[in-house]
Amino acid sequence: MRAIVQSEYGGPEVLEQADLPVPEPGPGEIRIRVRAAAVNPTDWKHRAAPLFLGRLPLVLGWDVAGIVDKLGYGVTIFDQGDEVFGMLPYPHGVGGYAEYVLAPARAMVRKPENLDFVEAAALPLASLTAWQALNDTAHLTAGQRVLIQGAAGGVGHLAVQIAARMGAKVIGTASAEDLEYVRSLGAAEALDYRTTDLREAVREADAALVPLVGDARVNALSTVRAGGTFVTLLRTEPGGPEERVAAERGVRYRTMLVQDDHAGMQVIADLARSGGLRARIHDALPLSAAAEAHRLGEAGRIDGKLVLVVA
Repeated sequence: MRAIVQSEYGGPEVLEQADLPVPEPGPGEIRIRVRAAAVNPTDWKHRAAPLFLGRLPLVLGWDVAGIVDKLGYGVTIFDQGDEVFGMLPYPHGVGGYAEYVLAPARAMVRKPENLDFVEAAALPLASLTAWQALNDTAHLTAGQRVLIQGAAGGVGHLAVQIAARMGAKVIGTASAEDLEYVRSLGAAEALDYRTTDLREAVREADAALVPLVGDARVNALSTVRAGGTFVTLLRTEPGGPEERVAAERGVRYRTMLVQDDHAGMQVIADLARSGGLRARIHDALPLSAAAEAHRLGEAGRIDGKLVLVVA
């Protein structure tokens, strides 16, 4: 099978197409004939350095959509030929940049009929991150106020849609050119991050989802009420200034790492099926253009998700 393999860490040029054996599913696994695989920021970070994965050679990619090709022993929730999508177990279950991939059956769900494979592949990792941050971690409920920084970004634009469907009042930050887009996703307020002082503009939010670092993260902390929850997606030094500020303010500070989640993926599928969740697609490129997708993503000149079309 065709796959994009890296044998060393480095720039996009380390990604090379190779022929690998088609894998055989073990107990509880399904083999998926991959039709599309999304490219996420975590992909190029793992390409450049070991991070959570210390093994080479490596086939990257966690987000996949495709067709069940073969069932492993004990799998009962799918049949051969089912169209599925989901996130391979993060971080150790990579392998989406290939014609075939193995996945635990319960990491996947059936693809909504109203999504094509590219649209489906763009959703899992970023949507699960948003869902687990807002629902499982912040326990957001209808009527509560939530600040979402980077509301037009990969996780942010999906988090706005999810929070709005939960009945929360969403306050999203974005660049001036994206404010109307953020409102169209369901945000009650959209603030220009370049010109707005969050410490003055937002008070007593029940929760905040913050993928940013530095002053932006500290300023966002000041928006959350005592007893509220601040969820960050990037690791910080334990006991660092953000955690100290949170402790002083009585704010729950949580650093979240997304996990594969069958129930969460079913929520994502149901939202997408009802028309309540859509990923913004910047471009769909052939599998052979994986290095180019990484270059585009790292340059930051994209609006929405990048997806590799495998077949």
